[in-house]
Order: sequence, then structure tokens, then C-alpha cells
Amino acid sequence: MDSLMFLGFSLNAWITIVTVLSMFSILLFTKLRSDLVFLGAIGVLFVTGVLDAKEAFSGFSSTSVVVIGVLFVVVAGLTHTGVLQWIVKHLLGQPGTYSKAVTRLMLPVAVLSSFLSNTTVVALFVNIVRMWARKLGVSPSKLLIPLSYASGMGGVCTLIGTPPNLIISGLYEDKMGEAMNVLATTLPGLFCLVVGVLSVIAMRRLLPDRTAPEAAFESTGEYTVELLVPSDNPNIGRTVGELHLNSVRGGSLVELLHFDNEKVMSPVSDDEPLMGGDRLVYSGQIDELLELKKNYGFVSADHHVFLFSEVADLHHQLRTAYVCFGSSLIGTTMRENHFEHKHNLTLVAVSRRGNRIEEPPRDVVLQAGDTLLLEMANVKTSMRDLSSDLHFFDSAVVPNIGSGTLVSTVIMVAMVALSALGVMPLLQCAFIAAAAMLVFRCCSVDQAMRAINWNILMVFAGSVVLGLAIQKTGIAERLAFGILDVCGSNPLVVMTAICFVGTFITEFISNTAAGAMFFPIMYEAAETLGYEPYPFLIALMVSVSSSFATPIGSPTHMLVYGPGGYRFSDFMRIGLLMNLIILAANILIVNIVYPLTPLQ
Repeated sequence: MDSLMFLGFSLNAWITIVTVLSMFSILLFTKLRSDLVFLGAIGVLFVTGVLDAKEAFSGFSSTSVVVIGVLFVVVAGLTHTGVLQWIVKHLLGQPGTYSKAVTRLMLPVAVLSSFLSNTTVVALFVNIVRMWARKLGVSPSKLLIPLSYASGMGGVCTLIGTPPNLIISGLYEDKMGEAMNVLATTLPGLFCLVVGVLSVIAMRRLLPDRTAPEAAFESTGEYTVELLVPSDNPNIGRTVGELHLNSVRGGSLVELLHFDNEKVMSPVSDDEPLMGGDRLVYSGQIDELLELKKNYGFVSADHHVFLFSEVADLHHQLRTAYVCFGSSLIGTTMRENHFEHKHNLTLVAVSRRGNRIEEPPRDVVLQAGDTLLLEMANVKTSMRDLSSDLHFFDSAVVPNIGSGTLVSTVIMVAMVALSALGVMPLLQCAFIAAAAMLVFRCCSVDQAMRAINWNILMVFAGSVVLGLAIQKTGIAERLAFGILDVCGSNPLVVMTAICFVGTFITEFISNTAAGAMFFPIMYEAAETLGYEPYPFLIALMVSVSSSFATPIGSPTHMLVYGPGGYRFSDFMRIGLLMNLIILAANILIVNIVYPLTPLQ
């Protein structure tokens, strides 16, 4: 079957091409989970005979994928001992100018992202930067894009800093039989980082000046109104749903206290009857909520306006969060999606790009990046369960800084040093570091297991398998020859062309998938030209992690999109230029540090 050819590609190659294009289209235009999409792609390649069983599931035993899984445990130890918090506390300071602020922010973030998950680093820094920006008198939107950029550029500086580096280096080791040094990308990465910091400072006028989304809640979100139902009220006997009390203008019903002291906490059911002597507690826009007295014949309770903390207890708290890209909430309203009842929370208010939306919160059609003010029960559990739909600005868990902070830091430094000096391979170092984190109680076994993101590991494993299929079916070789036909035999031109395409492809797909897809193409092109693939692959590592122009180009962009109050176009204004600047810096420095060497 594989001998059948059409337009130069075999049938198996066409199956692979259609599978890859379909997969990317599904990831772009649907809300399906990425791990299921990658698993489906593996299934198609296996069932159609493109890959045999060993090849189809080789990603799950790939050294690079195993390393990523083990590193989740190491990061858990660093997170729960407060290493990141200590660094943040002592590094940001009080700079006098915007240029100094950007430098003080981007350099520490880049260093941390060289050894830790850049998503973890940005998630920690988002709240810190928002408060820091307020102290400096700067809009958070001027600092949150540089924060995300720094994490991406810092991740490139080591093989363990970003997944594409691990995937590409793992594939290189499989091909060549020798491992890359964990610091192989350090010099190119640092050069690109310095260029990136200077570029952000030079182009700071292109960064938007947006109102912080949570500012819309500051004057209203912390207060509640308590109203009493008189015994002669004509609405007695009717339900909350009939009276539309759950969707009033300017706020949400937080609590219903019946006359017999039976308390009904949010979300209050639409079937709950209203009785004389009942008390209704609302949270939101005070002046508009007080209009309920006139419209429904209610009266003020004894303490009709008070701080929310007087109503909320340890189990009911206000939290601000934004709607993630790919969230199941996008395009729906809280009234129709049953999200509140499913997760035992109440939507109090919605802000979009810093402006409070005044229509009833449960009637707002939600968009990616919308900021939500939520009243929640069981905060710790809920925040973890909702992570695929919402990202919370605050965290209920604050680690203690103590002796464990020093221990986890020593473990991390030792892991990197042993690998960099070639004492033992990275995989063994990672296993020892993970075990040490558990032995010295930097994190518990439960915390370590919860830290492992199995969805991400599935994506990484699927990316390795896709790269194998692209190579096995001859697609990589054909594309490499096609690029050579267009670009000629100049290795610099070929390297630049592939890195250029890789940089812009990764704006729309996972950088891990882009790395796995472009590895065989870059490898084949280098060998066809008669050069060692090593410098070509170093350049590829930098390029597939250089996505600056769209908020969907990196998970860290998604983390800052809502808190910064950004629009989609905000990233393009500065990001397109950043893509080109870092591409040029990448090609220049790689060819200085790793001169092109003909194959022996």
C-alpha cells in the first residue's frame, strides 16, 4: 500500500499529512482537550498502519518525556518550600524608571525559567507584578507582556527550561547516540535574552496601556447588601426563579436566610420559595442593589451594607479569575451552562478589558480573557478543579520560607551541575533530585503526584510520535529537498528559512509539537547540505520557543492575557517585530558559538 505515490508522497505520507493538518485544525478551532487530540492522532497513525505498535507508543518511553514528568516533582519541591517567593521578594525592589523596572523583572524571570517550568514562574509572578505595577504607578499591561516574553526567552537557555529543547535533544540523542549538554543553548539563549530586553525597552510605546481588569471590582466587589422580606410582601410564596432574584442588575444573590434561621448558601436554587422574614444577601453594585427595595417591596435589614468578610466564612470567599483560552465557558452564559451549580459557586460580576459589564452577570456571554468575580465554597478544592476553565489571580496556598527553601535550592543546583559537568545523564540526575525532594520533605508524595501534569505529558509523547511519522514516511526528506530547491545550497539561508517558518508556526500550535515536527526537516536539510546537524538544531530550539505575536502562542501569554486586560491585537503590535528581531539574533549568535562544520 505504501508504494502508491501521489504528488511525490506515498499513501502513508498522505495519511500522516492529513492527520497532522486535522489535528492542528481541531486544536485551533475547537475546545477539545489537546491530550485527547494527540492521542487520537496516534490512534489514527497506528490503526492505518503508518506506524507499528512499538513506534506508535514510543513517545511514552521517550527519555525526554520521562525527564519532563520527573521534573514536575522537582518543581513541586521548589514551589512548596517557597524558593520562588523568596526570589521575588528580594529581587524586584523599587526601580526609578520603566527601563530599570523591565530589566529588574525580565532577568530574574528568565533565570528562573531556565530551570523551572515557565508556566509555573509566570503564574507566581502575575499577582506580584500587578501589585508591583500599582506601587510603581505603571499600568500592569506595560509589564505583563515583558514578563511572559522573559519566561519564554529564559526557558531557551537550558535544555530543561522548555519542553521543545528536551524533545529535540532527545531526538538528537536517538539519532546520533550522544546526548547534548544541558547548557548547550545557554550562550545563544542569553544573547537572545539581552537583545529581547533591550528591544522591549526600545519598543515600550508599542506596549498597550490598559486598565487592570480587577480595578472594575475594587470599589464594589467587597461589599454586600442585606435585604429583608416583610411579612406582608406580595411576593411571598413565589420562588427565587419566578422573581428572577438570581439575575438582578448589578450583582448576584450570595445567601438566603429563611425566617427560621435555615441558611441557603450560594448558589441559591431557583426553586427556593420566598417567605416573610427571609433575608437576602447580595454582592455587587451597591446603589443598583438597593433599587431592589423599591422594585420588590423589600426593606433594609439591621446592617444593610457591610463588608463581604462579615458574610463569608473560611469556606465562602470572593475570588477573581479570568476565562482561559479553550475554556468550556467561552460562548456561553452562566445561566445556561449550569457551571455555578456544578462547582458550588456564584458569579458576582464580570469585567472585560478593565470595564465592568453592567448587565446581569449570569446573562453575559463569556469570552476568553474575561475577568470574573466569584463567590466560592471549598476554595482550595474548587480552584484546583477549575484550572482547565479559569485561572485565578490569587492562591489559597502560601508556602512557608524556611530551612526547606535552602534544601530544595541545593538539590536543584546539584541536579543541574551534575548534568552540565557530564557526571551523569540528565534523566538520572532528575530522578535523584525528585527522590531527594521527597526524602527531605520539600514536598509530600501527594503534592508530587498532583504536580505531574499528565495532560501535558500526553501532548509531549504525541509530539514525539508525530515527528517519527513525519520522518518515517519521507515527508521530512521531501520538505527538506523542497526548501533546498527554493533556498539553494547556502546553509545559512536554509537555516534561516526553516527557523522563520518554525517561529511563525509556533504562534498557532504547541511549541513542543512544532519542535517535534521540524526536527526531522531541519535534520534532513543539514545532512543533505553535508553539514553537522548540531548548530541547525540549536537554532531550531530557539526559534520554536520564540512566539511573541499571539496570545495563543504560549501558555504564559494566556496567563497574562486576562490580568493585563489585553486585546488579541496587543500582542501582534510588538510581537511581530520581536519575532523578526529574535530570529536575526538567533541565527547570528548560533553561527558564532557553533560554526557550521562539514560532515566527516
